[in-house]
Amino acid sequence: MTESRVAMIRQRLVDALHPESLSIEDDSAQHIGHASAGGGGHFTVTIVSNKFNGLNLIKRHRIVYAAVADMMNSEIHALSMKTYTPEEI
Repeated sequence: MTESRVAMIRQRLVDALHPESLSIEDDSAQHIGHASAGGGGHFTVTIVSNKFNGLNLIKRHRIVYAAVADMMNSEIHALSMKTYTPEEI
């Protein structure tokens, strides 16, 4: 199931951000038995996109959260993110 979750996250982020680079790590195994997870996974995403140009960290994170909003609290329990513009790499 986590492979399909990663694929779903990837598709939503690609559609919303047209990233130059995108990596998604499934950290769920590190949180086995975490009672409040509710079946959702833990993920870390690293995204490089021109869509982040001129935006502060909070605005960048809001864009990412908006892209996966329908997955939060069901497919995704925790989402850690690193967001960069191409110039920041």
